[in-house]
Amino acid sequence: MREFDIEKFVRRLGRFHVEQRLNMQAHHAADILGPGFIHIHIENMLWLHFFIKRLLQFSGFYGLGRRNTAKFVVHHNAVVLPELPAALEGLTLLHLTDLHADFSHEAMSALIYAVRDENWDACVWTGDYRGLTHGPWEPAAAELRRVREALRGPVYAVLGNHDPLELADALEDMDVRLLLNECVAFERGGARLWFAGVDDPHIYETDNIEKAVAGIPGGEPVVLLAHSPELYRKAAYGGIDLMLSGHTHGGQLCLPGGWPIIANARVPPRLVSGAWRYHQLQGYTSAGCGVSGVDCRYNCPPEIVLHHLHRAPGPR
Repeated sequence: MREFDIEKFVRRLGRFHVEQRLNMQAHHAADILGPGFIHIHIENMLWLHFFIKRLLQFSGFYGLGRRNTAKFVVHHNAVVLPELPAALEGLTLLHLTDLHADFSHEAMSALIYAVRDENWDACVWTGDYRGLTHGPWEPAAAELRRVREALRGPVYAVLGNHDPLELADALEDMDVRLLLNECVAFERGGARLWFAGVDDPHIYETDNIEKAVAGIPGGEPVVLLAHSPELYRKAAYGGIDLMLSGHTHGGQLCLPGGWPIIANARVPPRLVSGAWRYHQLQGYTSAGCGVSGVDCRYNCPPEIVLHHLHRAPGPR
């Protein structure tokens, strides 16, 4: 791996953003309590993960939960964007999130197998590529490279609360276009769809939607990539068309019927998983591809999402 070039990102993102990100990574990435001692970062409660894993092992359900982590489902989500240009009608986005790639080589292999027969025009990753919120990131990068090699076409991505800024170079070396409060246009047939991506809003709080959408002409469709759906109000009031997120894992350990025991995001229950709407904003919170904390899933399979964009509702 090449040495991380801090000054390159200072020029690109601004010194305040880079210093805030790096200092918080160094001092707060493993914290359990969030700002003001109100929010709890359950992903860092390692003692709780150990207890739950041992409980599952003693109960005999651990093996089932492990096997569930490789049983991917493919969901198709139709999205109507009235301002979508005719040349982009039917554009399909492959949405992957929360890979936590270094936690399970088997799950990443199952993901690669699951997407092999699917068709898409562009792929988006919405963060959390490393298993823990601290420690080495290189093993995750090695697994991500395997996944990227199986994906054709452009990939646009944002960082999550598990991802250090140092991972940015590794992602871009894989031909992944990382968006850190930035935007980029996808073009086809002379028409454009804009991807705006923000840095992590959950732990690092380095997100800036205003900066991300600066320069996007009015009247052109915008897809916001944000690791957590916690930005839904800002996105809706800012006129975003579609917001794609992850972070919640859909609960990962759910009761029958898919009811999450813990969601780990400050959002209404209906925003924890699947398609949702808030005022004019359409959104989708994916249950994710990997696992965090306990390497099991119950009543919440790993998910691959294909978003199909249309100018008008399709035939029923």
